[in-house]
Amino acid sequence: MKMFVISDNNDTFTGMKLCGVNGVVVHTEEEVVAAVERALEDKSIGIIMITEKLRRLADSYISQKMNSLGEPLFLEIPDRHGSTRNSSMSSFISTSIGLKVD
Repeated sequence: MKMFVISDNNDTFTGMKLCGVNGVVVHTEEEVVAAVERALEDKSIGIIMITEKLRRLADSYISQKMNSLGEPLFLEIPDRHGSTRNSSMSSFISTSIGLKVD
């Protein structure tokens, strides 16, 4: 299973590339949609990582794909400046799989 990163900046993209993760740098909603469609064509990709900014930019499209597809897994990642949200791992797990973690 491969990973694919969709980033809005070169630093995040380069860091992932150094770890062996292929991907693209995009800046518009149309580019995000095209990048996701490209990644979905490759059946060996099991995880699509997308930066928070791009996730917000194409929220309805990404949400629709996440809810309609079993695979790949979409993973929202912070960029080089860190996360803009203040969420805990417990709330992430609860939201992702529907279980409350104490």
